[in-house]
Amino acid sequence: MQALSSYSFTAHTRFLRYVTIDTQSNPYSSSCPSTEKQKDLGKVLVEELLAMGIVDAHVDEHGYVYATLPSNTSKQVPVLCYCSHMDTSPDCSGAGVKPIIHKNYQGQDLVLPDDPKQVLRLAEHPDLKEQLGNDIITASGTTLLGADNKAGLAEIMDCVHFLLNNPEIKHGTIKLLFTPDEEIGRGVNKVDLQKLGAEVAYTVDGETLGSLENETFSADGAVIRIAGVASHPGFAKGKMESALKIAAELIAALPKNESSPESTEGKQGFIHPVAIKGSVEETIIELILRDFTDEGLVAHANYLRKLTEEVLKAYPNATYNLKTTEQYRNMKQVLDQHPKLTELGLEAIRRAGISPKLQSIRGGTDGSRLSFMGLPCPNIFAGEHAFHSKLEWVSVQDMHKAVETLVHLAVLWEEKS
Repeated sequence: MQALSSYSFTAHTRFLRYVTIDTQSNPYSSSCPSTEKQKDLGKVLVEELLAMGIVDAHVDEHGYVYATLPSNTSKQVPVLCYCSHMDTSPDCSGAGVKPIIHKNYQGQDLVLPDDPKQVLRLAEHPDLKEQLGNDIITASGTTLLGADNKAGLAEIMDCVHFLLNNPEIKHGTIKLLFTPDEEIGRGVNKVDLQKLGAEVAYTVDGETLGSLENETFSADGAVIRIAGVASHPGFAKGKMESALKIAAELIAALPKNESSPESTEGKQGFIHPVAIKGSVEETIIELILRDFTDEGLVAHANYLRKLTEEVLKAYPNATYNLKTTEQYRNMKQVLDQHPKLTELGLEAIRRAGISPKLQSIRGGTDGSRLSFMGLPCPNIFAGEHAFHSKLEWVSVQDMHKAVETLVHLAVLWEEKS
């Protein structure tokens, strides 16, 4: 596409602005958004969209940004949505981010200046091998960068900017949806799909250049509540059955060389304890269960139940309760019924001059839940790497390729309609 080859991309300059706005979400807050500061970025995005001429751009009371790029074709094209999230992970500070561009990367160690112990090494981040000669953006060593998912935001914004400035390129209606609280599993809790009015969607929240993800984990949460027997510790012999010690024994009995995050990869699932709280009388263990099949989730829950009962055999007066709660399901179950989304996504990547990679996500996206809410939604690469860490990085050139892919994707939906 000639217009793209001569285009001055704006994604990386937008990105450098967005990452300086702290949007960390808070899993312990019950409000939506979980932190008001997420709206600060939402307001900036709306201001930029309004300045481009997108007249309906707005942030709602829950922190969601909605906007519409109108169709410029006479064809009836399915309404397309591009979606990214505004929040950053609670795992690492997002306050005071100082982005640094390392131009013309040649494979050297990148020592981050505000904490020289933070070193981005090619040997530890093999995807850097594909970045020789590119410009790498990192933070300064004391915060995450926020490429997850502000790279996606910047790429969508640049795609809109390009299409508005090249009206000869035909496309259908494109809806924009920027969500809060994705990192804490609530990214679409308050989304108004009727107002959005989209028929097909893509999140822009993937990692490797050229990747398209149409499969996620299926996910459940599990809570084990152990009721022990309390007694005065000075007179506890033969009486006390400490719920805390039982819980510790149970966690220690979980598999270490299989079915754990640290021992699995690819399509392997796991059981992962994430929190424990309690006392001698009662202790609660919170876990997450992950697998690519619903049957695998059931197997994990059954294993957990049998293991708990085995541990409790030594504590005849203690009892337990295990409850599992559905979190999200593998979006492939939905996307297999809508193969055109994946087909056009892969073709758009090819048109951007990249070899596409159809992949699975060992995690979830807003698209996982949107797909089951009636809006099928695979995930396109944004170029973000080492997310949720101080070594997070993205390359300027990968961001530009993501913009190209989004432009080609909009064109393809118009062409094929």
